[in-house]
Amino acid sequence: MAAGDDTPDVPATERDGDRSATGDAPSRGADRSVTDRPPQPQIGPTVSVKVSGPEVNGRRQPARVDPPQSGDGTYQIVSGTDPAPDRLSGDVRRYIVEVEEGLPFDPEAFADQVHAILNDERGWGHDGSVRFRRVDSGQVSIRVSLSSADLTDQQCYPLLTRGRVSCWNGSRAVINAERWGKGSDTFGDDLLTYREYLINHEVGHGLGHGHVNCPEDGAAAPVMVQQTKSLEGCRPNPWPSRDP
Repeated sequence: MAAGDDTPDVPATERDGDRSATGDAPSRGADRSVTDRPPQPQIGPTVSVKVSGPEVNGRRQPARVDPPQSGDGTYQIVSGTDPAPDRLSGDVRRYIVEVEEGLPFDPEAFADQVHAILNDERGWGHDGSVRFRRVDSGQVSIRVSLSSADLTDQQCYPLLTRGRVSCWNGSRAVINAERWGKGSDTFGDDLLTYREYLINHEVGHGLGHGHVNCPEDGAAAPVMVQQTKSLEGCRPNPWPSRDP
């Protein structure tokens, strides 16, 4: 099933005759083998995330990045593994991180951020139901894929992401580099919090969660509210525990 943050419920117009314009996107398989582009010893510069932005909510923000509209159109799996933490309980979900080649982001830093977000005690594992192990080969149920705007549109079809937003499709959380680099108006200058929301929201679709609405004005927004589009009167919140 294709689902995304701030994406219309109406799928794209039929383009090639072999997909239903009102049906689900073709699944890529929940537990497929990682075979496209094996990891290489190094796939990008080994540098720390730049923290030269303003201090917001007690945290120094990373520098905002204006990524290109298109990268090379191919993903490179980020090499290395990260275990599921013992401090959390629940089923272990194996996942990989992949980054489109040609994007101005450090792949290892992106993978580190994704793993920290997914296994935060405020994340999907806060209730003891799940934890996450990053791998770079074998069977996986989730692929977190940092993608240019153009590749996002391709991967998210039949959803209309229009180069602006992200989605879940098949077994892939397609993270739009435009949003990862710039954030959203709804989160203001707090890019770190928006990135936490973005990962949790799209992976949440992969765990079976659909979109919800703000329960009441002034409340912390449930993470499955489409917060990129609107907070609906709620306060921004990146965590499934609803504890901002």
